[in-house]
Amino acid sequence: MPLLPDDFAYLRQRVLRRSGLVLESDTHALVETRLTSLVREERLPDIAALVSRLRSLPEGSPLHQRMAEALANHETAFFRDAPVFDALRTTVMPALLAKRIRTRTLRIWCAACAYGQEPYSVAMTLAEAGLLITGWTVRILATDFSTRALVRASEARYDAKEIHRGLTPELRQRYFHQDRDRWRLIEQVRRPVEFRPLNLMDDFPLEAPVDLVFLRNVMIYWDVPTRRAVLARVRRMLHADGYLVLGAAEASPLVEDGFTRHLIGQTSWYRPAPASPNASAGSPVADAPRPPHSGATP
Repeated sequence: MPLLPDDFAYLRQRVLRRSGLVLESDTHALVETRLTSLVREERLPDIAALVSRLRSLPEGSPLHQRMAEALANHETAFFRDAPVFDALRTTVMPALLAKRIRTRTLRIWCAACAYGQEPYSVAMTLAEAGLLITGWTVRILATDFSTRALVRASEARYDAKEIHRGLTPELRQRYFHQDRDRWRLIEQVRRPVEFRPLNLMDDFPLEAPVDLVFLRNVMIYWDVPTRRAVLARVRRMLHADGYLVLGAAEASPLVEDGFTRHLIGQTSWYRPAPASPNASAGSPVADAPRPPHSGATP
C-alpha cells in the first residue's frame, strides 16, 4: 500500500519535531524507500502498518527514533569540500594555536558527524601538522542524533568506495591499514575523537567553550525557526574568539544570530560578534556571492 496523505503528514510532523528535518511535499517516494528496511525489520506488511504502530507509541519511543534515523541523510566523505580543510590548515588552525599557546588545549566540535569522516578528517589535518604528538591536548567531540551512525563511526572501518572518496593515496597509506575487505583508521588518529549522541533539537549538555564548530550540510534541511534556535545554542557553546563553519550551500547566519562572516580562501567562516563596540573579534567582510541552494532533498 502506498503512503497515504494523512500518514505522510503525520511522518512530516514527527520528523520535524524530532530532528528538525523538513520533508518537502514531493518526497513521498523517498520516504517510502527509506522506510522500507524499517518495515522489514518490524515484520510489518507495509508502510501503513508502520505508521499505525508509530501512532500507537509514545513520541519518544525507540521506534520513533529509528524512523527519524532512517529518514536522515548520512551522506558524507573524507575532506568533503576541500577548500574548508585548506583554510583550516593554513589560516584557522594557526590563529587558534597562537591564542591557545598557554593552555596548549584545543577543543573542536563536529555536529551531525554521520559515519565519522568529518571528525577523522579534522584529526588527520591535525596529525599532519604534528599536533597529535607535540604535547597539545586535543579533543574532537563528534555528535549525531543517530546512535546507529555513531556505532559505525566509532569503529572507523570503511569500505573501498568510502576510502577512495576524498582521501589521497598518501593519506590512505599513512593513516589506514587494510582489515580484510575494509580499511581501518590507525589508533593515533582515532584517539582524540570522542563520539556522543546528541540531538541538535535539544539543549546542548556539552562543556563550553569550544574553539571550533563544524555544522555543515545539515541546516539546509531545517526551517528558519529551527535554524535560528540551533545557531543561538551553538553561539553559547563557542569561545569568544572561536570559529563556526557551515556547508557551502547554507545561508549565512544573520547579524541577529550574533555572528560575523569572514572570507578565508574560498570559504566562509563565522565568528561570534563582539558583545560591545569596544570588543575585538575581527571585523566582518562583505558578503561574497553565495552558491545557489543545492536543492538537495533529505
